Amino acid sequence: MAGQDLLHTQPRPMHWLATATAISAVVAAASFVQPPAAKATTSPVAAAGPRTAAPDPGKVTFPVDCGPNRLDVVKKASGDLDGDGTTETVAVVRCHSQTGTPPSGVYVLAQPSGPKAAPRIVATLLDPARRRTVQTLTVKDGAISAALLGYSTLDVPRCCPDVHQSVKWQWKGGKFVQSELPAAMSTQSL
Repeated sequence: MAGQDLLHTQPRPMHWLATATAISAVVAAASFVQPPAAKATTSPVAAAGPRTAAPDPGKVTFPVDCGPNRLDVVKKASGDLDGDGTTETVAVVRCHSQTGTPPSGVYVLAQPSGPKAAPRIVATLLDPARRRTVQTLTVKDGAISAALLGYSTLDVPRCCPDVHQSVKWQWKGGKFVQSELPAAMSTQSL
C-alpha cells in the first residue's frame, strides 16, 4: 500500500497528546471571547425584561360591606395574567371575624400608569355573595387556581364545609374564564 511509509500516517501517543492540547487551547480561548452585550444572569425577571411592580391590595377599596368589621386581605398572588407584560395581583378578601369563616371575595388588581395612581379592580372572580371560602390560591403560567369550600344546604353546620371545589381562571377572549379542575367537585357529609 502506498503511503504506509509516511510518518504522519502512523499516529503515535505523542500525536494524540499534541492534538488534545491544541483542541483544549481552542476551547479555552473561545470561552473568553464573547459578544460585548453578553451578560450572565440567573434571574428569570432580568431575562424577561422590565416588569411592573405588583399592585398592592392594601391600597384598594374593595366592594365588600363588612359593617363595623374591617376587611382583611387573607391571600394574594401576583403574575402576568393576560400576557401583556405587566404584573397583576389576585387578592382574596373577607370581613374580619373572631369566629366562623366569612365568605371570600376574589379580585384581580392592575396598576395603572402614573407615579401616584392607586391600583384598581379589573375583575371579580368570586363574589362573596356565592358564600365560598378560599382555602388555597396560586398563580402559575398565567392561570389562577383556587380550592373553594362551601355548604350544600343551610342545615350544614357553619363549622364544617361539605362542598369542596377546585377551580381555575384563565384570560381568554378578553375576559377571565372559569373552569373546574378534573374530579374536583365533591359533596361529602362529614
